[in-house]
Amino acid sequence: MIAILLAGTVGVRAQQALDIIRKNPTFAVTNYALYPDSIDAPMTAAPAGKRPFYLSHYGRHGSRYINKRMGYDIPYLMMCSADSLGQLTPTGHEVLRQIREIIADSELRWGDLTSYGHQQIRQIAARMVHRFPELFEGESYINARSTTVSRCILSMASTMLELMRYNPNLKIRMDASQYTMWYMNHQDSLLSWKGMTPAAKAAHEAFENKLKGNPALMKLLFQNPDSVLKVIDERKLNYFLIKMGLFLQHTHMYKSGYLTDIFTPEDLYRLWQDDNAWWYIHFGACKLNGGHQPYIQRHLLRQIINDADSCIRLEKPGVQFRFGHETALLPLVCLIGINGYDLETDNLEELEAKGWMSSSVFPMGANLQFVFYREGPEDQDVLFKVLLNEQEATLPIATDCAPYYHWKDFREHYLKKIDDYERFRAERVTNQKQEEEKK
Repeated sequence: MIAILLAGTVGVRAQQALDIIRKNPTFAVTNYALYPDSIDAPMTAAPAGKRPFYLSHYGRHGSRYINKRMGYDIPYLMMCSADSLGQLTPTGHEVLRQIREIIADSELRWGDLTSYGHQQIRQIAARMVHRFPELFEGESYINARSTTVSRCILSMASTMLELMRYNPNLKIRMDASQYTMWYMNHQDSLLSWKGMTPAAKAAHEAFENKLKGNPALMKLLFQNPDSVLKVIDERKLNYFLIKMGLFLQHTHMYKSGYLTDIFTPEDLYRLWQDDNAWWYIHFGACKLNGGHQPYIQRHLLRQIINDADSCIRLEKPGVQFRFGHETALLPLVCLIGINGYDLETDNLEELEAKGWMSSSVFPMGANLQFVFYREGPEDQDVLFKVLLNEQEATLPIATDCAPYYHWKDFREHYLKKIDDYERFRAERVTNQKQEEEKK
């Protein structure tokens, strides 16, 4: 496995995505990006007298197998069809052999946590203990929740086992239930349906049309590329072969060059541009669909705030872990506006220039940590800082002690933001019903 750091926010914005991809190819596959093996991000000392006393976490599961066989079947069936026509080059035959080997290894493991995923999650937990040992001393309370998906449950279990290795006296409680899915992995049908509006669809199609195809790949794989066009979708073949090859780095099947030697960094970059725009439209504050998509995770943010309000009343609240998915983490980051991810634009061309890079937010194992500080239980001026993938992050609210923020300012700002949206949504639904009744 590679040991390349995901660039911090400042670093990413100072670089072009293509430069990052040259160093870390999996950056190109957005939500399939590989979490770094090691992180050595500097931590800013807390204001005098303030000590960590509570940590609130939401993390994506660790590295997994691809979710559905369809992602492998699409290129496999295309290559088989070309093979039946006798059109594969020697390179094409080798690619087909590699595809068969990858599919055989993944069978019945679709979506499962990989061995590397377990290792990755344990490393994150170990670094958390190293950075904030006060939170894991004695009989500290650890409350962990997961969605009901097995890879998330196993990520939670791996984290707890690692913590127990450091301190077997921890008081740990774990839960994974439909009872908490309303905020742990909320699915908002209204916002999901509104993601790809006609305006957003037209803009995305115009954007991706400039990125389609890979004639060099077709010549490499097929003896006569024109003769296979009836059985090959050039764009889909290019897309899924790249993802299949880079995805291997999450599994024990990883072999240098498998399916990836046939692509250039520029090929990977074009795929990243397309995927990054798709994620922005569906989960970012995209003006093309009203800019409300991040509110998909308003329930999660409200729960994080409510849990913190309850926990900071305790003398020693400990740590709250939540294990879920990238489709919750990305909109949560955008809703809060961490590191400028509340970017509002209708121009997909400017996402990279303005630093909106989904790969930096939600690689496998991605996590968001709210670390709370105070002088003691009587201290009313509670401070906190946010770590995105274990690196200090910025928020769009005022502070006199960055990267630390006053909790009262945060909760006031974001509860109002959620309340304002819910009033807007209720009024809109009411107006739509009235319009329908008039008809």
